[in-house]
Amino acid sequence: MLTDTTGLFLSLIFGSIGFGYFIYGKRQSHKIALWSGVALMIYPYFVSNHYAMVITGIGLMLVPRFLRLD
Repeated sequence: MLTDTTGLFLSLIFGSIGFGYFIYGKRQSHKIALWSGVALMIYPYFVSNHYAMVITGIGLMLVPRFLRLD
């Protein structure tokens, strides 16, 4: 999957966003952002369909916005 250009580009985009979420979650002690970042960095290895990759990535990016642990 990571041999085609689209998959590689999507993996780079979502991995970079995930790294940002990870750093933010670690510095702010925000566990949901931290684990969403880890998931964003890892999931492209397991998803082979480009549309599924985009939908899953957007969903994981929205998780810290709508899920709160108080």
